[in-house]
Amino acid sequence: MLGWAMTFLVIALVAGVFGFFGIVSTAVGIAKILFFVFLIMFVVSLIFGRRRSI
Repeated sequence: MLGWAMTFLVIALVAGVFGFFGIVSTAVGIAKILFFVFLIMFVVSLIFGRRRSI
């Protein structure tokens, strides 16, 4: 999921260089959502992963 977030961030950067600002805002929005979903899933996996190992 982090890979997808980075892909959309690169798309946004390339589109920004070429002046496609509508695509930039969409790609940045998608990248932000994917990044926060990744962070939430990462924290949840850390919490539940520690409980199983004890």
